[in-house]
Amino acid sequence: MVAFLKYMLLKIKEIFYRLYLNIKQKFTLNYWKQKSIEIKQYDWKRNGLIDIFKIGWRFLFLIIKIGVFFFIIVYLGLLGRMPSQKELKAHQNNVASEVYSSDSVLLGRYFIQDRTNVEYKDISPEVVKALIATEDARFYEHKGIDSRSLARVIIKSILLQEESSGGGSTISQQLAKNLYPRQNYWIFTTPVNKLQEMIIARRIETIYNKEEVLELYLNTVPLGGNLFGIERAALRFFDKHAETLKTEEAAVLIGMLKATTTYNPRLNPEKSKLRRNVVLNQMVKYNKLDPQKAEVLKKKPLTLRYNYKSHSEGLAPYFREHLRLELVKWCATLEKENGDPVNLYTDGLKIYTTINSEMQKHAEKAVRRRLSLLQKEFETHWKGQSPWGKDGSILKNAMVKSTRYKKLKNAGASEEEIEEVFQQPVAMEVFNWKGSTKRTMSPMDSLRYYQKFLNTGLISIEPKTGYVKAWVGGINHEVFKYDHVLSKRQVGSTFKPIVYAAALEKGIEPCTYFENKLISYPEYKNWTPQNAGGQYGGKYSMKGALAHSVNTVSTQILMQTGIKPTIELARKMGIAAKLPEVPSISLGVANISLFEMVSAYTTFANEGYHVKPIYITKILDRKGKVLRQEDPEFGKKAMAIQNAQIMLNLMQGVIEEGSGARLRSQFGLQIDIAGKTGTTQDQADGWFIGITPDLVTGVWVGAENPKVRFRTLALGQGANTALPIWGEYMLSLLRDKDFRNFTSSRFPPLPPQILDQLDCESFIEEEKMDNFLDRFFNNIFSGPKDNEERKKELERKDKEREQRWEAYRRAKEKQKRERKERKKKRKRENGLFNF
Repeated sequence: MVAFLKYMLLKIKEIFYRLYLNIKQKFTLNYWKQKSIEIKQYDWKRNGLIDIFKIGWRFLFLIIKIGVFFFIIVYLGLLGRMPSQKELKAHQNNVASEVYSSDSVLLGRYFIQDRTNVEYKDISPEVVKALIATEDARFYEHKGIDSRSLARVIIKSILLQEESSGGGSTISQQLAKNLYPRQNYWIFTTPVNKLQEMIIARRIETIYNKEEVLELYLNTVPLGGNLFGIERAALRFFDKHAETLKTEEAAVLIGMLKATTTYNPRLNPEKSKLRRNVVLNQMVKYNKLDPQKAEVLKKKPLTLRYNYKSHSEGLAPYFREHLRLELVKWCATLEKENGDPVNLYTDGLKIYTTINSEMQKHAEKAVRRRLSLLQKEFETHWKGQSPWGKDGSILKNAMVKSTRYKKLKNAGASEEEIEEVFQQPVAMEVFNWKGSTKRTMSPMDSLRYYQKFLNTGLISIEPKTGYVKAWVGGINHEVFKYDHVLSKRQVGSTFKPIVYAAALEKGIEPCTYFENKLISYPEYKNWTPQNAGGQYGGKYSMKGALAHSVNTVSTQILMQTGIKPTIELARKMGIAAKLPEVPSISLGVANISLFEMVSAYTTFANEGYHVKPIYITKILDRKGKVLRQEDPEFGKKAMAIQNAQIMLNLMQGVIEEGSGARLRSQFGLQIDIAGKTGTTQDQADGWFIGITPDLVTGVWVGAENPKVRFRTLALGQGANTALPIWGEYMLSLLRDKDFRNFTSSRFPPLPPQILDQLDCESFIEEEKMDNFLDRFFNNIFSGPKDNEERKKELERKDKEREQRWEAYRRAKEKQKRERKERKKKRKRENGLFNF
């Protein structure tokens, strides 16, 4: 081959040298004088026809030589790489990677070209008939090149310039063009590309049989934008698989091949219908369709079931985006057989996840319903005012973070020019809970509009396996890209169970009583923790203090336990976020993600063992080879079993007598629930993390900027913002027949020795002499008006106290009944009642 190439190069050099000498000779004066004499002496009658014949023959021979030479240099790939038969045989289309739920539902796809390969047997015969009748009637008769069609193109299209004569490319040639897109060769672009396609088509026909050629073609054919292949086109336009396409539907899709935009049935329905009928006529012409049936089909209206979803639509968009970012990095560490890295967008991976599609639907539905109601409440609360008041930094920061600002800044615009652009009204679509609407507003008004929205995050983890079953990162992925399952916000009182667990690990008994009083800590700048409701007095056990989220007691427990041991336990429970070594950590000042907090709470449900969260179970390549597999993996023991059991019992108190009580009263949930609400300073963040025997689910609610919040604790606390979403989600699961088993699930019964450890009252009330003296001296030294206001304030506090004590008495009576029942049960078990 090398010798042949050298010979061809020498020949080319010789030809160009002769051409050079010939041209050089014609630019001399003697040459043209000699030619003038020859023309005068030439005998036209005797030698004219003979010489014309010789010239014609030489010209034809020259054309043949040029053609052969042109063919050889194209065939050898000197004008562009030509694929070998081996390469053609090993060709693989770019195929989208697909993400599946644990119940085998397609959640989404990652692609550059939206394509799903399908086998020939899974393509409707009507598609094949329509394709052959329209594009290549003699497909089964030729070997990649149709000589009759080629001759027609040369004579009619090139020589006679008849545009309606039709093309000469066979299906195999079109396939070659699909596989190897055309390149630019200046004025030789068309002939070079056409010849390349003919050569490749011939090679394809020697490798594949006719059915395989059709299969490969129908999987590679472009159908507009990034849509490729008959399977994805069938799903996009008719919401069905290629094997179930009807004749008229197949005709619509095959008709698009001539011009994908012009004959797009959604964009140009009338033109698409006319083109469909042309395809049906072609099918009749080549005996692929009965004429009478064709007439019936041509009268049918164009009926579509358009089914296009962007990456921001469909189930679990926030989860899929998180997964995409992780998998792109992971794929870069793997190599294919040819040494190239695995490509998430082109290599057709099958990614199987732990997400349950039905749980995900219930979670997203609960978020939509409750957040839309909460948003109305928020807007009514502020009554058209800006929640941030006169603080312009919120809008300024939002502008700087926006994509529009970054593009303008990169383009070299000044701050004044950018601000001017942000004040210019433009047409846009804006999100609202009733659906997006078109409005004309300035980008700055748009930022002001979106800053008022409350957002949320929700994640459910199966405690026994660590499988993530539902993941809702926000209210609308198209508009709000930030994933609040992963965002770090102050966790408030949801951190307190970790503080209490650390105390139990140190040996502090759950029935130890702590005074509810203000205490200052000089070593920490005289920091004095205060209770949210401003109520002090009495003594709390751990259960009462956790149920009523008493800040003063939580800090005392932390200080007795130690800050470092508490942080060490948090690390064992799976929290990797930065935890400040300050006493206010007991009140949840640390910024931790919802993902980490829910992961930590699984430790309580797993008898003290932390389970690693898993959301990928298996990844396969396009050939079915397992590239990655993950099984449930328990970490090291974080706490003693009995302490995890005690913590579950303490957190059940939050539901029975504390801030989680509305799960019973409002939502009517009678299953076993342990949990904790959380509210951060100034109601910036609302939390609820609930544990059931089957799921650990956490919910966070807040605005993107912590300065946007409710003004009152009653409206902004986690029990009012996050807990209702949890309740709605769990209630919908229990109503679903697929999750009815959740209703009968129970926490394991506590051993007698642990019940004895917990056999104490939540709260011990002290004498109220201080209140009496307070009123006495206020009546003496205050004026009538002050007295009246003070009286009302005292009456309000008394009423709140009475309500609180009423709830306490009911819980106390219930505890007494339970203690009596437990004692009777133990006596029976010990045989004291057996005669």
